[in-house]
Amino acid sequence: MKFASWNVNGLRARLKKDFMPAFKKLDADIFAVQEIKMQAGEAILELDGCKQFWNYGDRKGYSGTAIFSKVEPQNFSCGIGVEEFDREGRVITLDFENFFFVNVYVPNSHNLEWLERRMNWENFFRDYLKDLDKKKPVIVCGDFNVAHEPIDLKNPAQNHHNAGFSDEERGKFSELLDAGFVDIFRRRNPTLTGAYTWWSYLRKARLTNAGWRIDYFLISERLTEKVSDATIESEIFGSDHCPVTLTMNF
Repeated sequence: MKFASWNVNGLRARLKKDFMPAFKKLDADIFAVQEIKMQAGEAILELDGCKQFWNYGDRKGYSGTAIFSKVEPQNFSCGIGVEEFDREGRVITLDFENFFFVNVYVPNSHNLEWLERRMNWENFFRDYLKDLDKKKPVIVCGDFNVAHEPIDLKNPAQNHHNAGFSDEERGKFSELLDAGFVDIFRRRNPTLTGAYTWWSYLRKARLTNAGWRIDYFLISERLTEKVSDATIESEIFGSDHCPVTLTMNF
């Protein structure tokens, strides 16, 4: 079973050129997207054989998530039960027989001006995943808006204390891993450098691979033996992020 995740940074813009070629190339059973920046009815996707699950933010042109699945879940839900964040369309959960699949777009701390809000989010979201994990294993993917370790960005020294690489954000990501979730790409590639998923539009960052790895698949520890592949699809352009994938044998 193949999963894909991509922060598209505006789905309507990607639909004009980049999305469908990437969607077809990756050929995932479950395809999660973040930062769709859409409201209901603003775009119609013809995706044969896929169930579509949408979570729109209240604020126009901001946030939002979607999942396109060839496999029908038993149930689905939107949000984490915290109104402040749920009205931004940040989380969709699909409930399958043997696992939960969670798509997330984590709030940006905006030059650390919103750091306290981000810390609140981290606590709520970690508790949400832990509650799911008590019932059955969890696969969670999306834009986590943090590079966890120095290996996960090109210029760690220059970015220390900046949003996305602050000690506080990195610490919360560590807490999430300590709660029983595995950063499966790094588990499989512990020393691989230059593996990034986001590049600034400034200073030709993608051309020089001056990037950050902030898009992840995290899985419950007990699922690791079922993983056959975890990739970063850096050759796929369009957004300032590239897709990441996970393949599992259930």
